[in-house]
Amino acid sequence: MNIIKTTQIALRALNRNKMRSFLTALGIIIGVGAVIAMVSIGQGAKRAVEERFEQMGTNLLFVRPGSRAFRGVHGGVGSYQTLKPEDAEAILKSCDAVQYVSPNVSTRAQVVYRNKNWNTSIQGVGVDYPLIRNWNVADGEFFTQGMVKAAAKVCVLGDEVKTNLFEDEDPIGKIIRIKNIPFRVIGVMEQKGEAGGWFNRDDTIFAPFTTIQKRLLGIDHIHSIDVSAASPELTFVAQQQIEELLRLRHRILPGAEDDFNIRNMSDIAESAAESTRILTILLGGIASVSLLVGGIGIMNIMLVSVTERIREIGIRMAIGAKERDILMQFLTEAIVLSVFGGLIGIGVGVITSRLISHFAGWKTIVSLGAILLAFLFSGSVGIFFGYYPARKASKLDPIEALRYE
Repeated sequence: MNIIKTTQIALRALNRNKMRSFLTALGIIIGVGAVIAMVSIGQGAKRAVEERFEQMGTNLLFVRPGSRAFRGVHGGVGSYQTLKPEDAEAILKSCDAVQYVSPNVSTRAQVVYRNKNWNTSIQGVGVDYPLIRNWNVADGEFFTQGMVKAAAKVCVLGDEVKTNLFEDEDPIGKIIRIKNIPFRVIGVMEQKGEAGGWFNRDDTIFAPFTTIQKRLLGIDHIHSIDVSAASPELTFVAQQQIEELLRLRHRILPGAEDDFNIRNMSDIAESAAESTRILTILLGGIASVSLLVGGIGIMNIMLVSVTERIREIGIRMAIGAKERDILMQFLTEAIVLSVFGGLIGIGVGVITSRLISHFAGWKTIVSLGAILLAFLFSGSVGIFFGYYPARKASKLDPIEALRYE
């Protein structure tokens, strides 16, 4: 018996009990749809995390002061004040794996423009800060190296600050006061949004770090150094070069504790990606349980079908059907049910993913790999759970089958 003829017989047998066949396939439909929807949620979460890190900057490394101990008491991260602007210059000149460097200092202050005022974050940064953070100037310009050297009283506004102080007025060239010190606005950064729900990046004012050091804080050290490696592959090389350079510059003896620490965003990004990957596997695994339940439903119905058609099986055997013909007939019926359910389930999964994205606002990604995996799994379920009923049918004794009422 060829496969086409076997499939035709299977379709006719299933067509005799349309509702039962549909309800049997419903378990596979739900299972495949759930797998695709859950995997799409996991992959969407993974991509959302990756985009979040891409928005934060390129190949980022953060150099921060370390924890200082005094009489057995640790002051916590940042208690050292050993980072200097010269360290940032040395990193840029001496570390060939480093592309951009920005010394940073920060504070908060009340900012005044005419009769309006706003409390915001004041960030003193270097000229390469927009390049490191993938953050463009929307209007005007960023400050230059000459302005940094001169500690010029100029600033660039975040979008939120611009809206609260100036509303619809053009801020370029206007004078604002930060702690009663006049600053000229030379630019406005493009809207960036929140950073992982922690703070609004647009609620910030940027100025040359030398200006914030001398005029607002009265310090000669810096709070941190933002570094961009030349490529993603060189972030760990850059980290090692920076560690060696700063230990040498700060005269730290071999075996002694560093007075600084370096955070590599690649490590954090990889950890986040691994977490979302595990989430995807977990969601897919949970959804796969419904596929197994659907497979059990197929086995149950096929066993019922064998019992109902014992006399038919006996007649087929009596006129020359072999065991493998009977086996293939019932196995094909199980596979047709699972494939039918799988195809409808794919549509259900894709539509469900779109609805989740639309109504819940979650990012979902329906991948071809997830669709193929769910479809192949549904076919495998049909073969696995259909084999036992099919084999049971093929092993029936023809004489006993013909006597069956």
